[in-house]
Amino acid sequence: MPDQHCLLLRKDLDGLLDVPKWPTGIRLGVLRPEQMEAVHALLVEGYRGNGIEVDAYPHWCERFITDAEFDPALCLIALDDQGLVGVAQCWTSAYIKDLVVHPRRRGEGLGQALLRHVFQVFAARGEAFVDLKVMENNLPARSLYDAAGMRFIQRYEVSPAQA
Repeated sequence: MPDQHCLLLRKDLDGLLDVPKWPTGIRLGVLRPEQMEAVHALLVEGYRGNGIEVDAYPHWCERFITDAEFDPALCLIALDDQGLVGVAQCWTSAYIKDLVVHPRRRGEGLGQALLRHVFQVFAARGEAFVDLKVMENNLPARSLYDAAGMRFIQRYEVSPAQA
């Protein structure tokens, strides 16, 4: 497998933050236990074709809820009439672990709205910045993060599973 590069990006939260513009029909919530399988399925669907593997549900769920940085209030979900369409899974360290939008709702601004909402949540918690990692070759995600004002911090070699 060829070496790949990951980028660490940061959004400073010291200025005025843009208000999220939610697409029509979107409801925002936080993770409830009965939604865990749907979140996992969305991560699997969202990462398909990006070279990132999501662990099988039982292992993923166990690692997710037992992580020292897990807080269900920081797993933000977006729903429409058909179900779960977006997730921003964040850690207490002001880190966005995963941000995924269902393919049927891409291109509507949902990813940007989720991202901007995450910034507001962490700003309200008194954080100075929010970080995330993205594979260098994931151009759609990088475009989203650039549009949200995230800046480059570091580039390093990783396997996709480490990103």
